[in-house]
Amino acid sequence: MSFPYLSVIIFLPVIGAIVIALLPNATPRRIKRTAALFTLVPFILSVALFSMFDRSLVGTPQFVEQVSWIPSIDIQYFIGIDGLSLPMVILTTLLGFLAVLVSWKIDLRVREYFAWLLVLETGILGVFCSLDLILFFLFWEVEIIPMYLLISIWGTGRKEYSAIKFVLYTLLGSALMLAGILILYSQVHTFDMVALAGMGIEAGIGSTMAAVLFFLLFIGYAIKLPVFPLHTWLPDAHTDAPTAVSVILAGVLLKMGGYAMLRVCVSIFPETSQVYAPLLLALAVVGILYGAAVTLRQTDLKRLIAYSSISHMGYVLLGIFALSQVSMTGATLQMFSHGFVTGLLFALVGLVYEKAHERSIPKLGGLARRMPIILVVFSVAGLASLGLPGTSGFAAEFLVFLGSFSSGIVPGVQIYTILGVLGVVLTAGYILWMLQRVFYGPPKEEYDGVPDANRLEMFTIFSMVAVIMLIGLYPKILTDVISMGILPILGGL
Repeated sequence: MSFPYLSVIIFLPVIGAIVIALLPNATPRRIKRTAALFTLVPFILSVALFSMFDRSLVGTPQFVEQVSWIPSIDIQYFIGIDGLSLPMVILTTLLGFLAVLVSWKIDLRVREYFAWLLVLETGILGVFCSLDLILFFLFWEVEIIPMYLLISIWGTGRKEYSAIKFVLYTLLGSALMLAGILILYSQVHTFDMVALAGMGIEAGIGSTMAAVLFFLLFIGYAIKLPVFPLHTWLPDAHTDAPTAVSVILAGVLLKMGGYAMLRVCVSIFPETSQVYAPLLLALAVVGILYGAAVTLRQTDLKRLIAYSSISHMGYVLLGIFALSQVSMTGATLQMFSHGFVTGLLFALVGLVYEKAHERSIPKLGGLARRMPIILVVFSVAGLASLGLPGTSGFAAEFLVFLGSFSSGIVPGVQIYTILGVLGVVLTAGYILWMLQRVFYGPPKEEYDGVPDANRLEMFTIFSMVAVIMLIGLYPKILTDVISMGILPILGGL
């Protein structure tokens, strides 16, 4: 039997959480180093998987591990990766490691904090690697408890309210998703996601049942993405979460929704996806423009970045349901790019707040002289967010718009694309306005002694900048892999 790379990558963080929980007389420094080790190794292994990934095996999961778990109802421990999931695994493992570094100054209940952070990473990795619907659902649920505790204990502001709101929204989506999975099983008697994608089940169960199942599953994923009007949990959760949790939430957790739409909704229900694509494209455009317009009105730095995520996830929805190869490749690249861009923005907001003890934009100003390194990196992240050429944001958004506009599958898609492009203009407005208000203008006396980023903080933020620039300058390193995961989906369309 070959080495179980995926199982090691998935479960090393939770093993690290157990080790941290059981470490006798552990100092906070030792706990943090242990957490860093148990997140660094999965990242190194995921890079190894990327180098070993066979680019010639289109439509075939690789590094598969398949063991019968509950034979009576055909539930399996079935994991594997393809061109769609491999970038998400790399995104999760790298951001998981960087989130530990971002948390280096945590001093409240350190053992519990890092243990829950590692459990959260295992849940997310399991979602991206699962090829059995029940296993997929179980990993999907794993992240709820760590997220609730991390926000409600280590958050700020109305942290308990925001944590409960997150849980309620997620559980609503999970309940609908579980109902959809069980009804689907009653029709086809398998949870195997690879087999389901090739069955053409819509002809067998009828268009009405297919539509019911599609929307039961889609709503659960739409809450996570989030899609307007199911987005209201996101600004509260982001605003009140600790910095590292905001990085994980924006960087990886939202991507579970977009990934699941591609992996489950479009793959298993291609005809239904095509029928309802105009409705979902309309929601995507509303999300893009509404999210950007509301972002313009924000005066809290964290809340501004949170609402910008709603707008940028609208691009993902637009790319997915334009249903062309280029647009879906762009949507997947946008998920990867947004993970680093917005993760970096939240890390920088955390640094500004930690050093200046202020997040209110009207109260900030003139920080450029005190924080030159943070200013430069903030500018790079902001420009990547608005899609400046040479950054990953441009590569992803260009593919989404090009693929959507040229898609011949959905009628009227060109109108949705043109409206979506207006979101870029609004993004430029709020990013440049925010940079001007926070960093420029006359220096304020109360920020005279504010320090810049230290070495550890520079390593963390420059790592994310490196990925943003690498993908922006050479997107082919990912698009070739992503296309391998998209091509099998196109077969159903």
